[in-house]
Amino acid sequence: MIVDDHALVRQGVSALLEREAGGATVLQARHSAEALDLSAANDDLDVVLLDLSMPGMDGIAALREFGRQRPTLPVIVLSASEDPALARRAFAAGALGYVPKSATAETLLAAVSLVLRGETFVPSLVLRAPDADAPAPPPGGSNLTHRQAEVLRHLGEGLSNKVIAYRMGVSEKTIKAHVTGVLRAMAADDRVGAVRSARAAGLI
Repeated sequence: MIVDDHALVRQGVSALLEREAGGATVLQARHSAEALDLSAANDDLDVVLLDLSMPGMDGIAALREFGRQRPTLPVIVLSASEDPALARRAFAAGALGYVPKSATAETLLAAVSLVLRGETFVPSLVLRAPDADAPAPPPGGSNLTHRQAEVLRHLGEGLSNKVIAYRMGVSEKTIKAHVTGVLRAMAADDRVGAVRSARAAGLI
């Protein structure tokens, strides 16, 4: 589903996805309220492409509402804004990807493909340091899988592997493997370094 108040954007993205995804059906919504209604009525949705600047409910609020109503439905932000701070807010609100409208069609398709595989698409604009004194986050953040991103958020809360395993309903051995993957993706030597870089990138 593509959610955007501009018909030209909706039609263009829909045509792209229908052509590249082998006859996929793409729903269109003009604003967040309509998108949430369509989401409730279509439980087979695979992914949502959401603009942040629309009449009525803003995109950040819509992200949180999607997370409440359809927590397993991945949402990718498709925005005209290239402000890193806004992108970080979107990720904090539950987005699994952020694609500027200035991006190429290939970038959008790559983002959709990555997110549908359970991973996170983080554009280069998010990897800019938020200010001159903040450490630049590593480029590996965009390689985090959905599970690794979830583990990273728990690490940011200071939780132990045992507690994270309990929360996620998996074994402690599995969490250890995810932590290893997080450290590799974030180019960090330890958990503290991974969390520090993730916070600098706005990933947690």
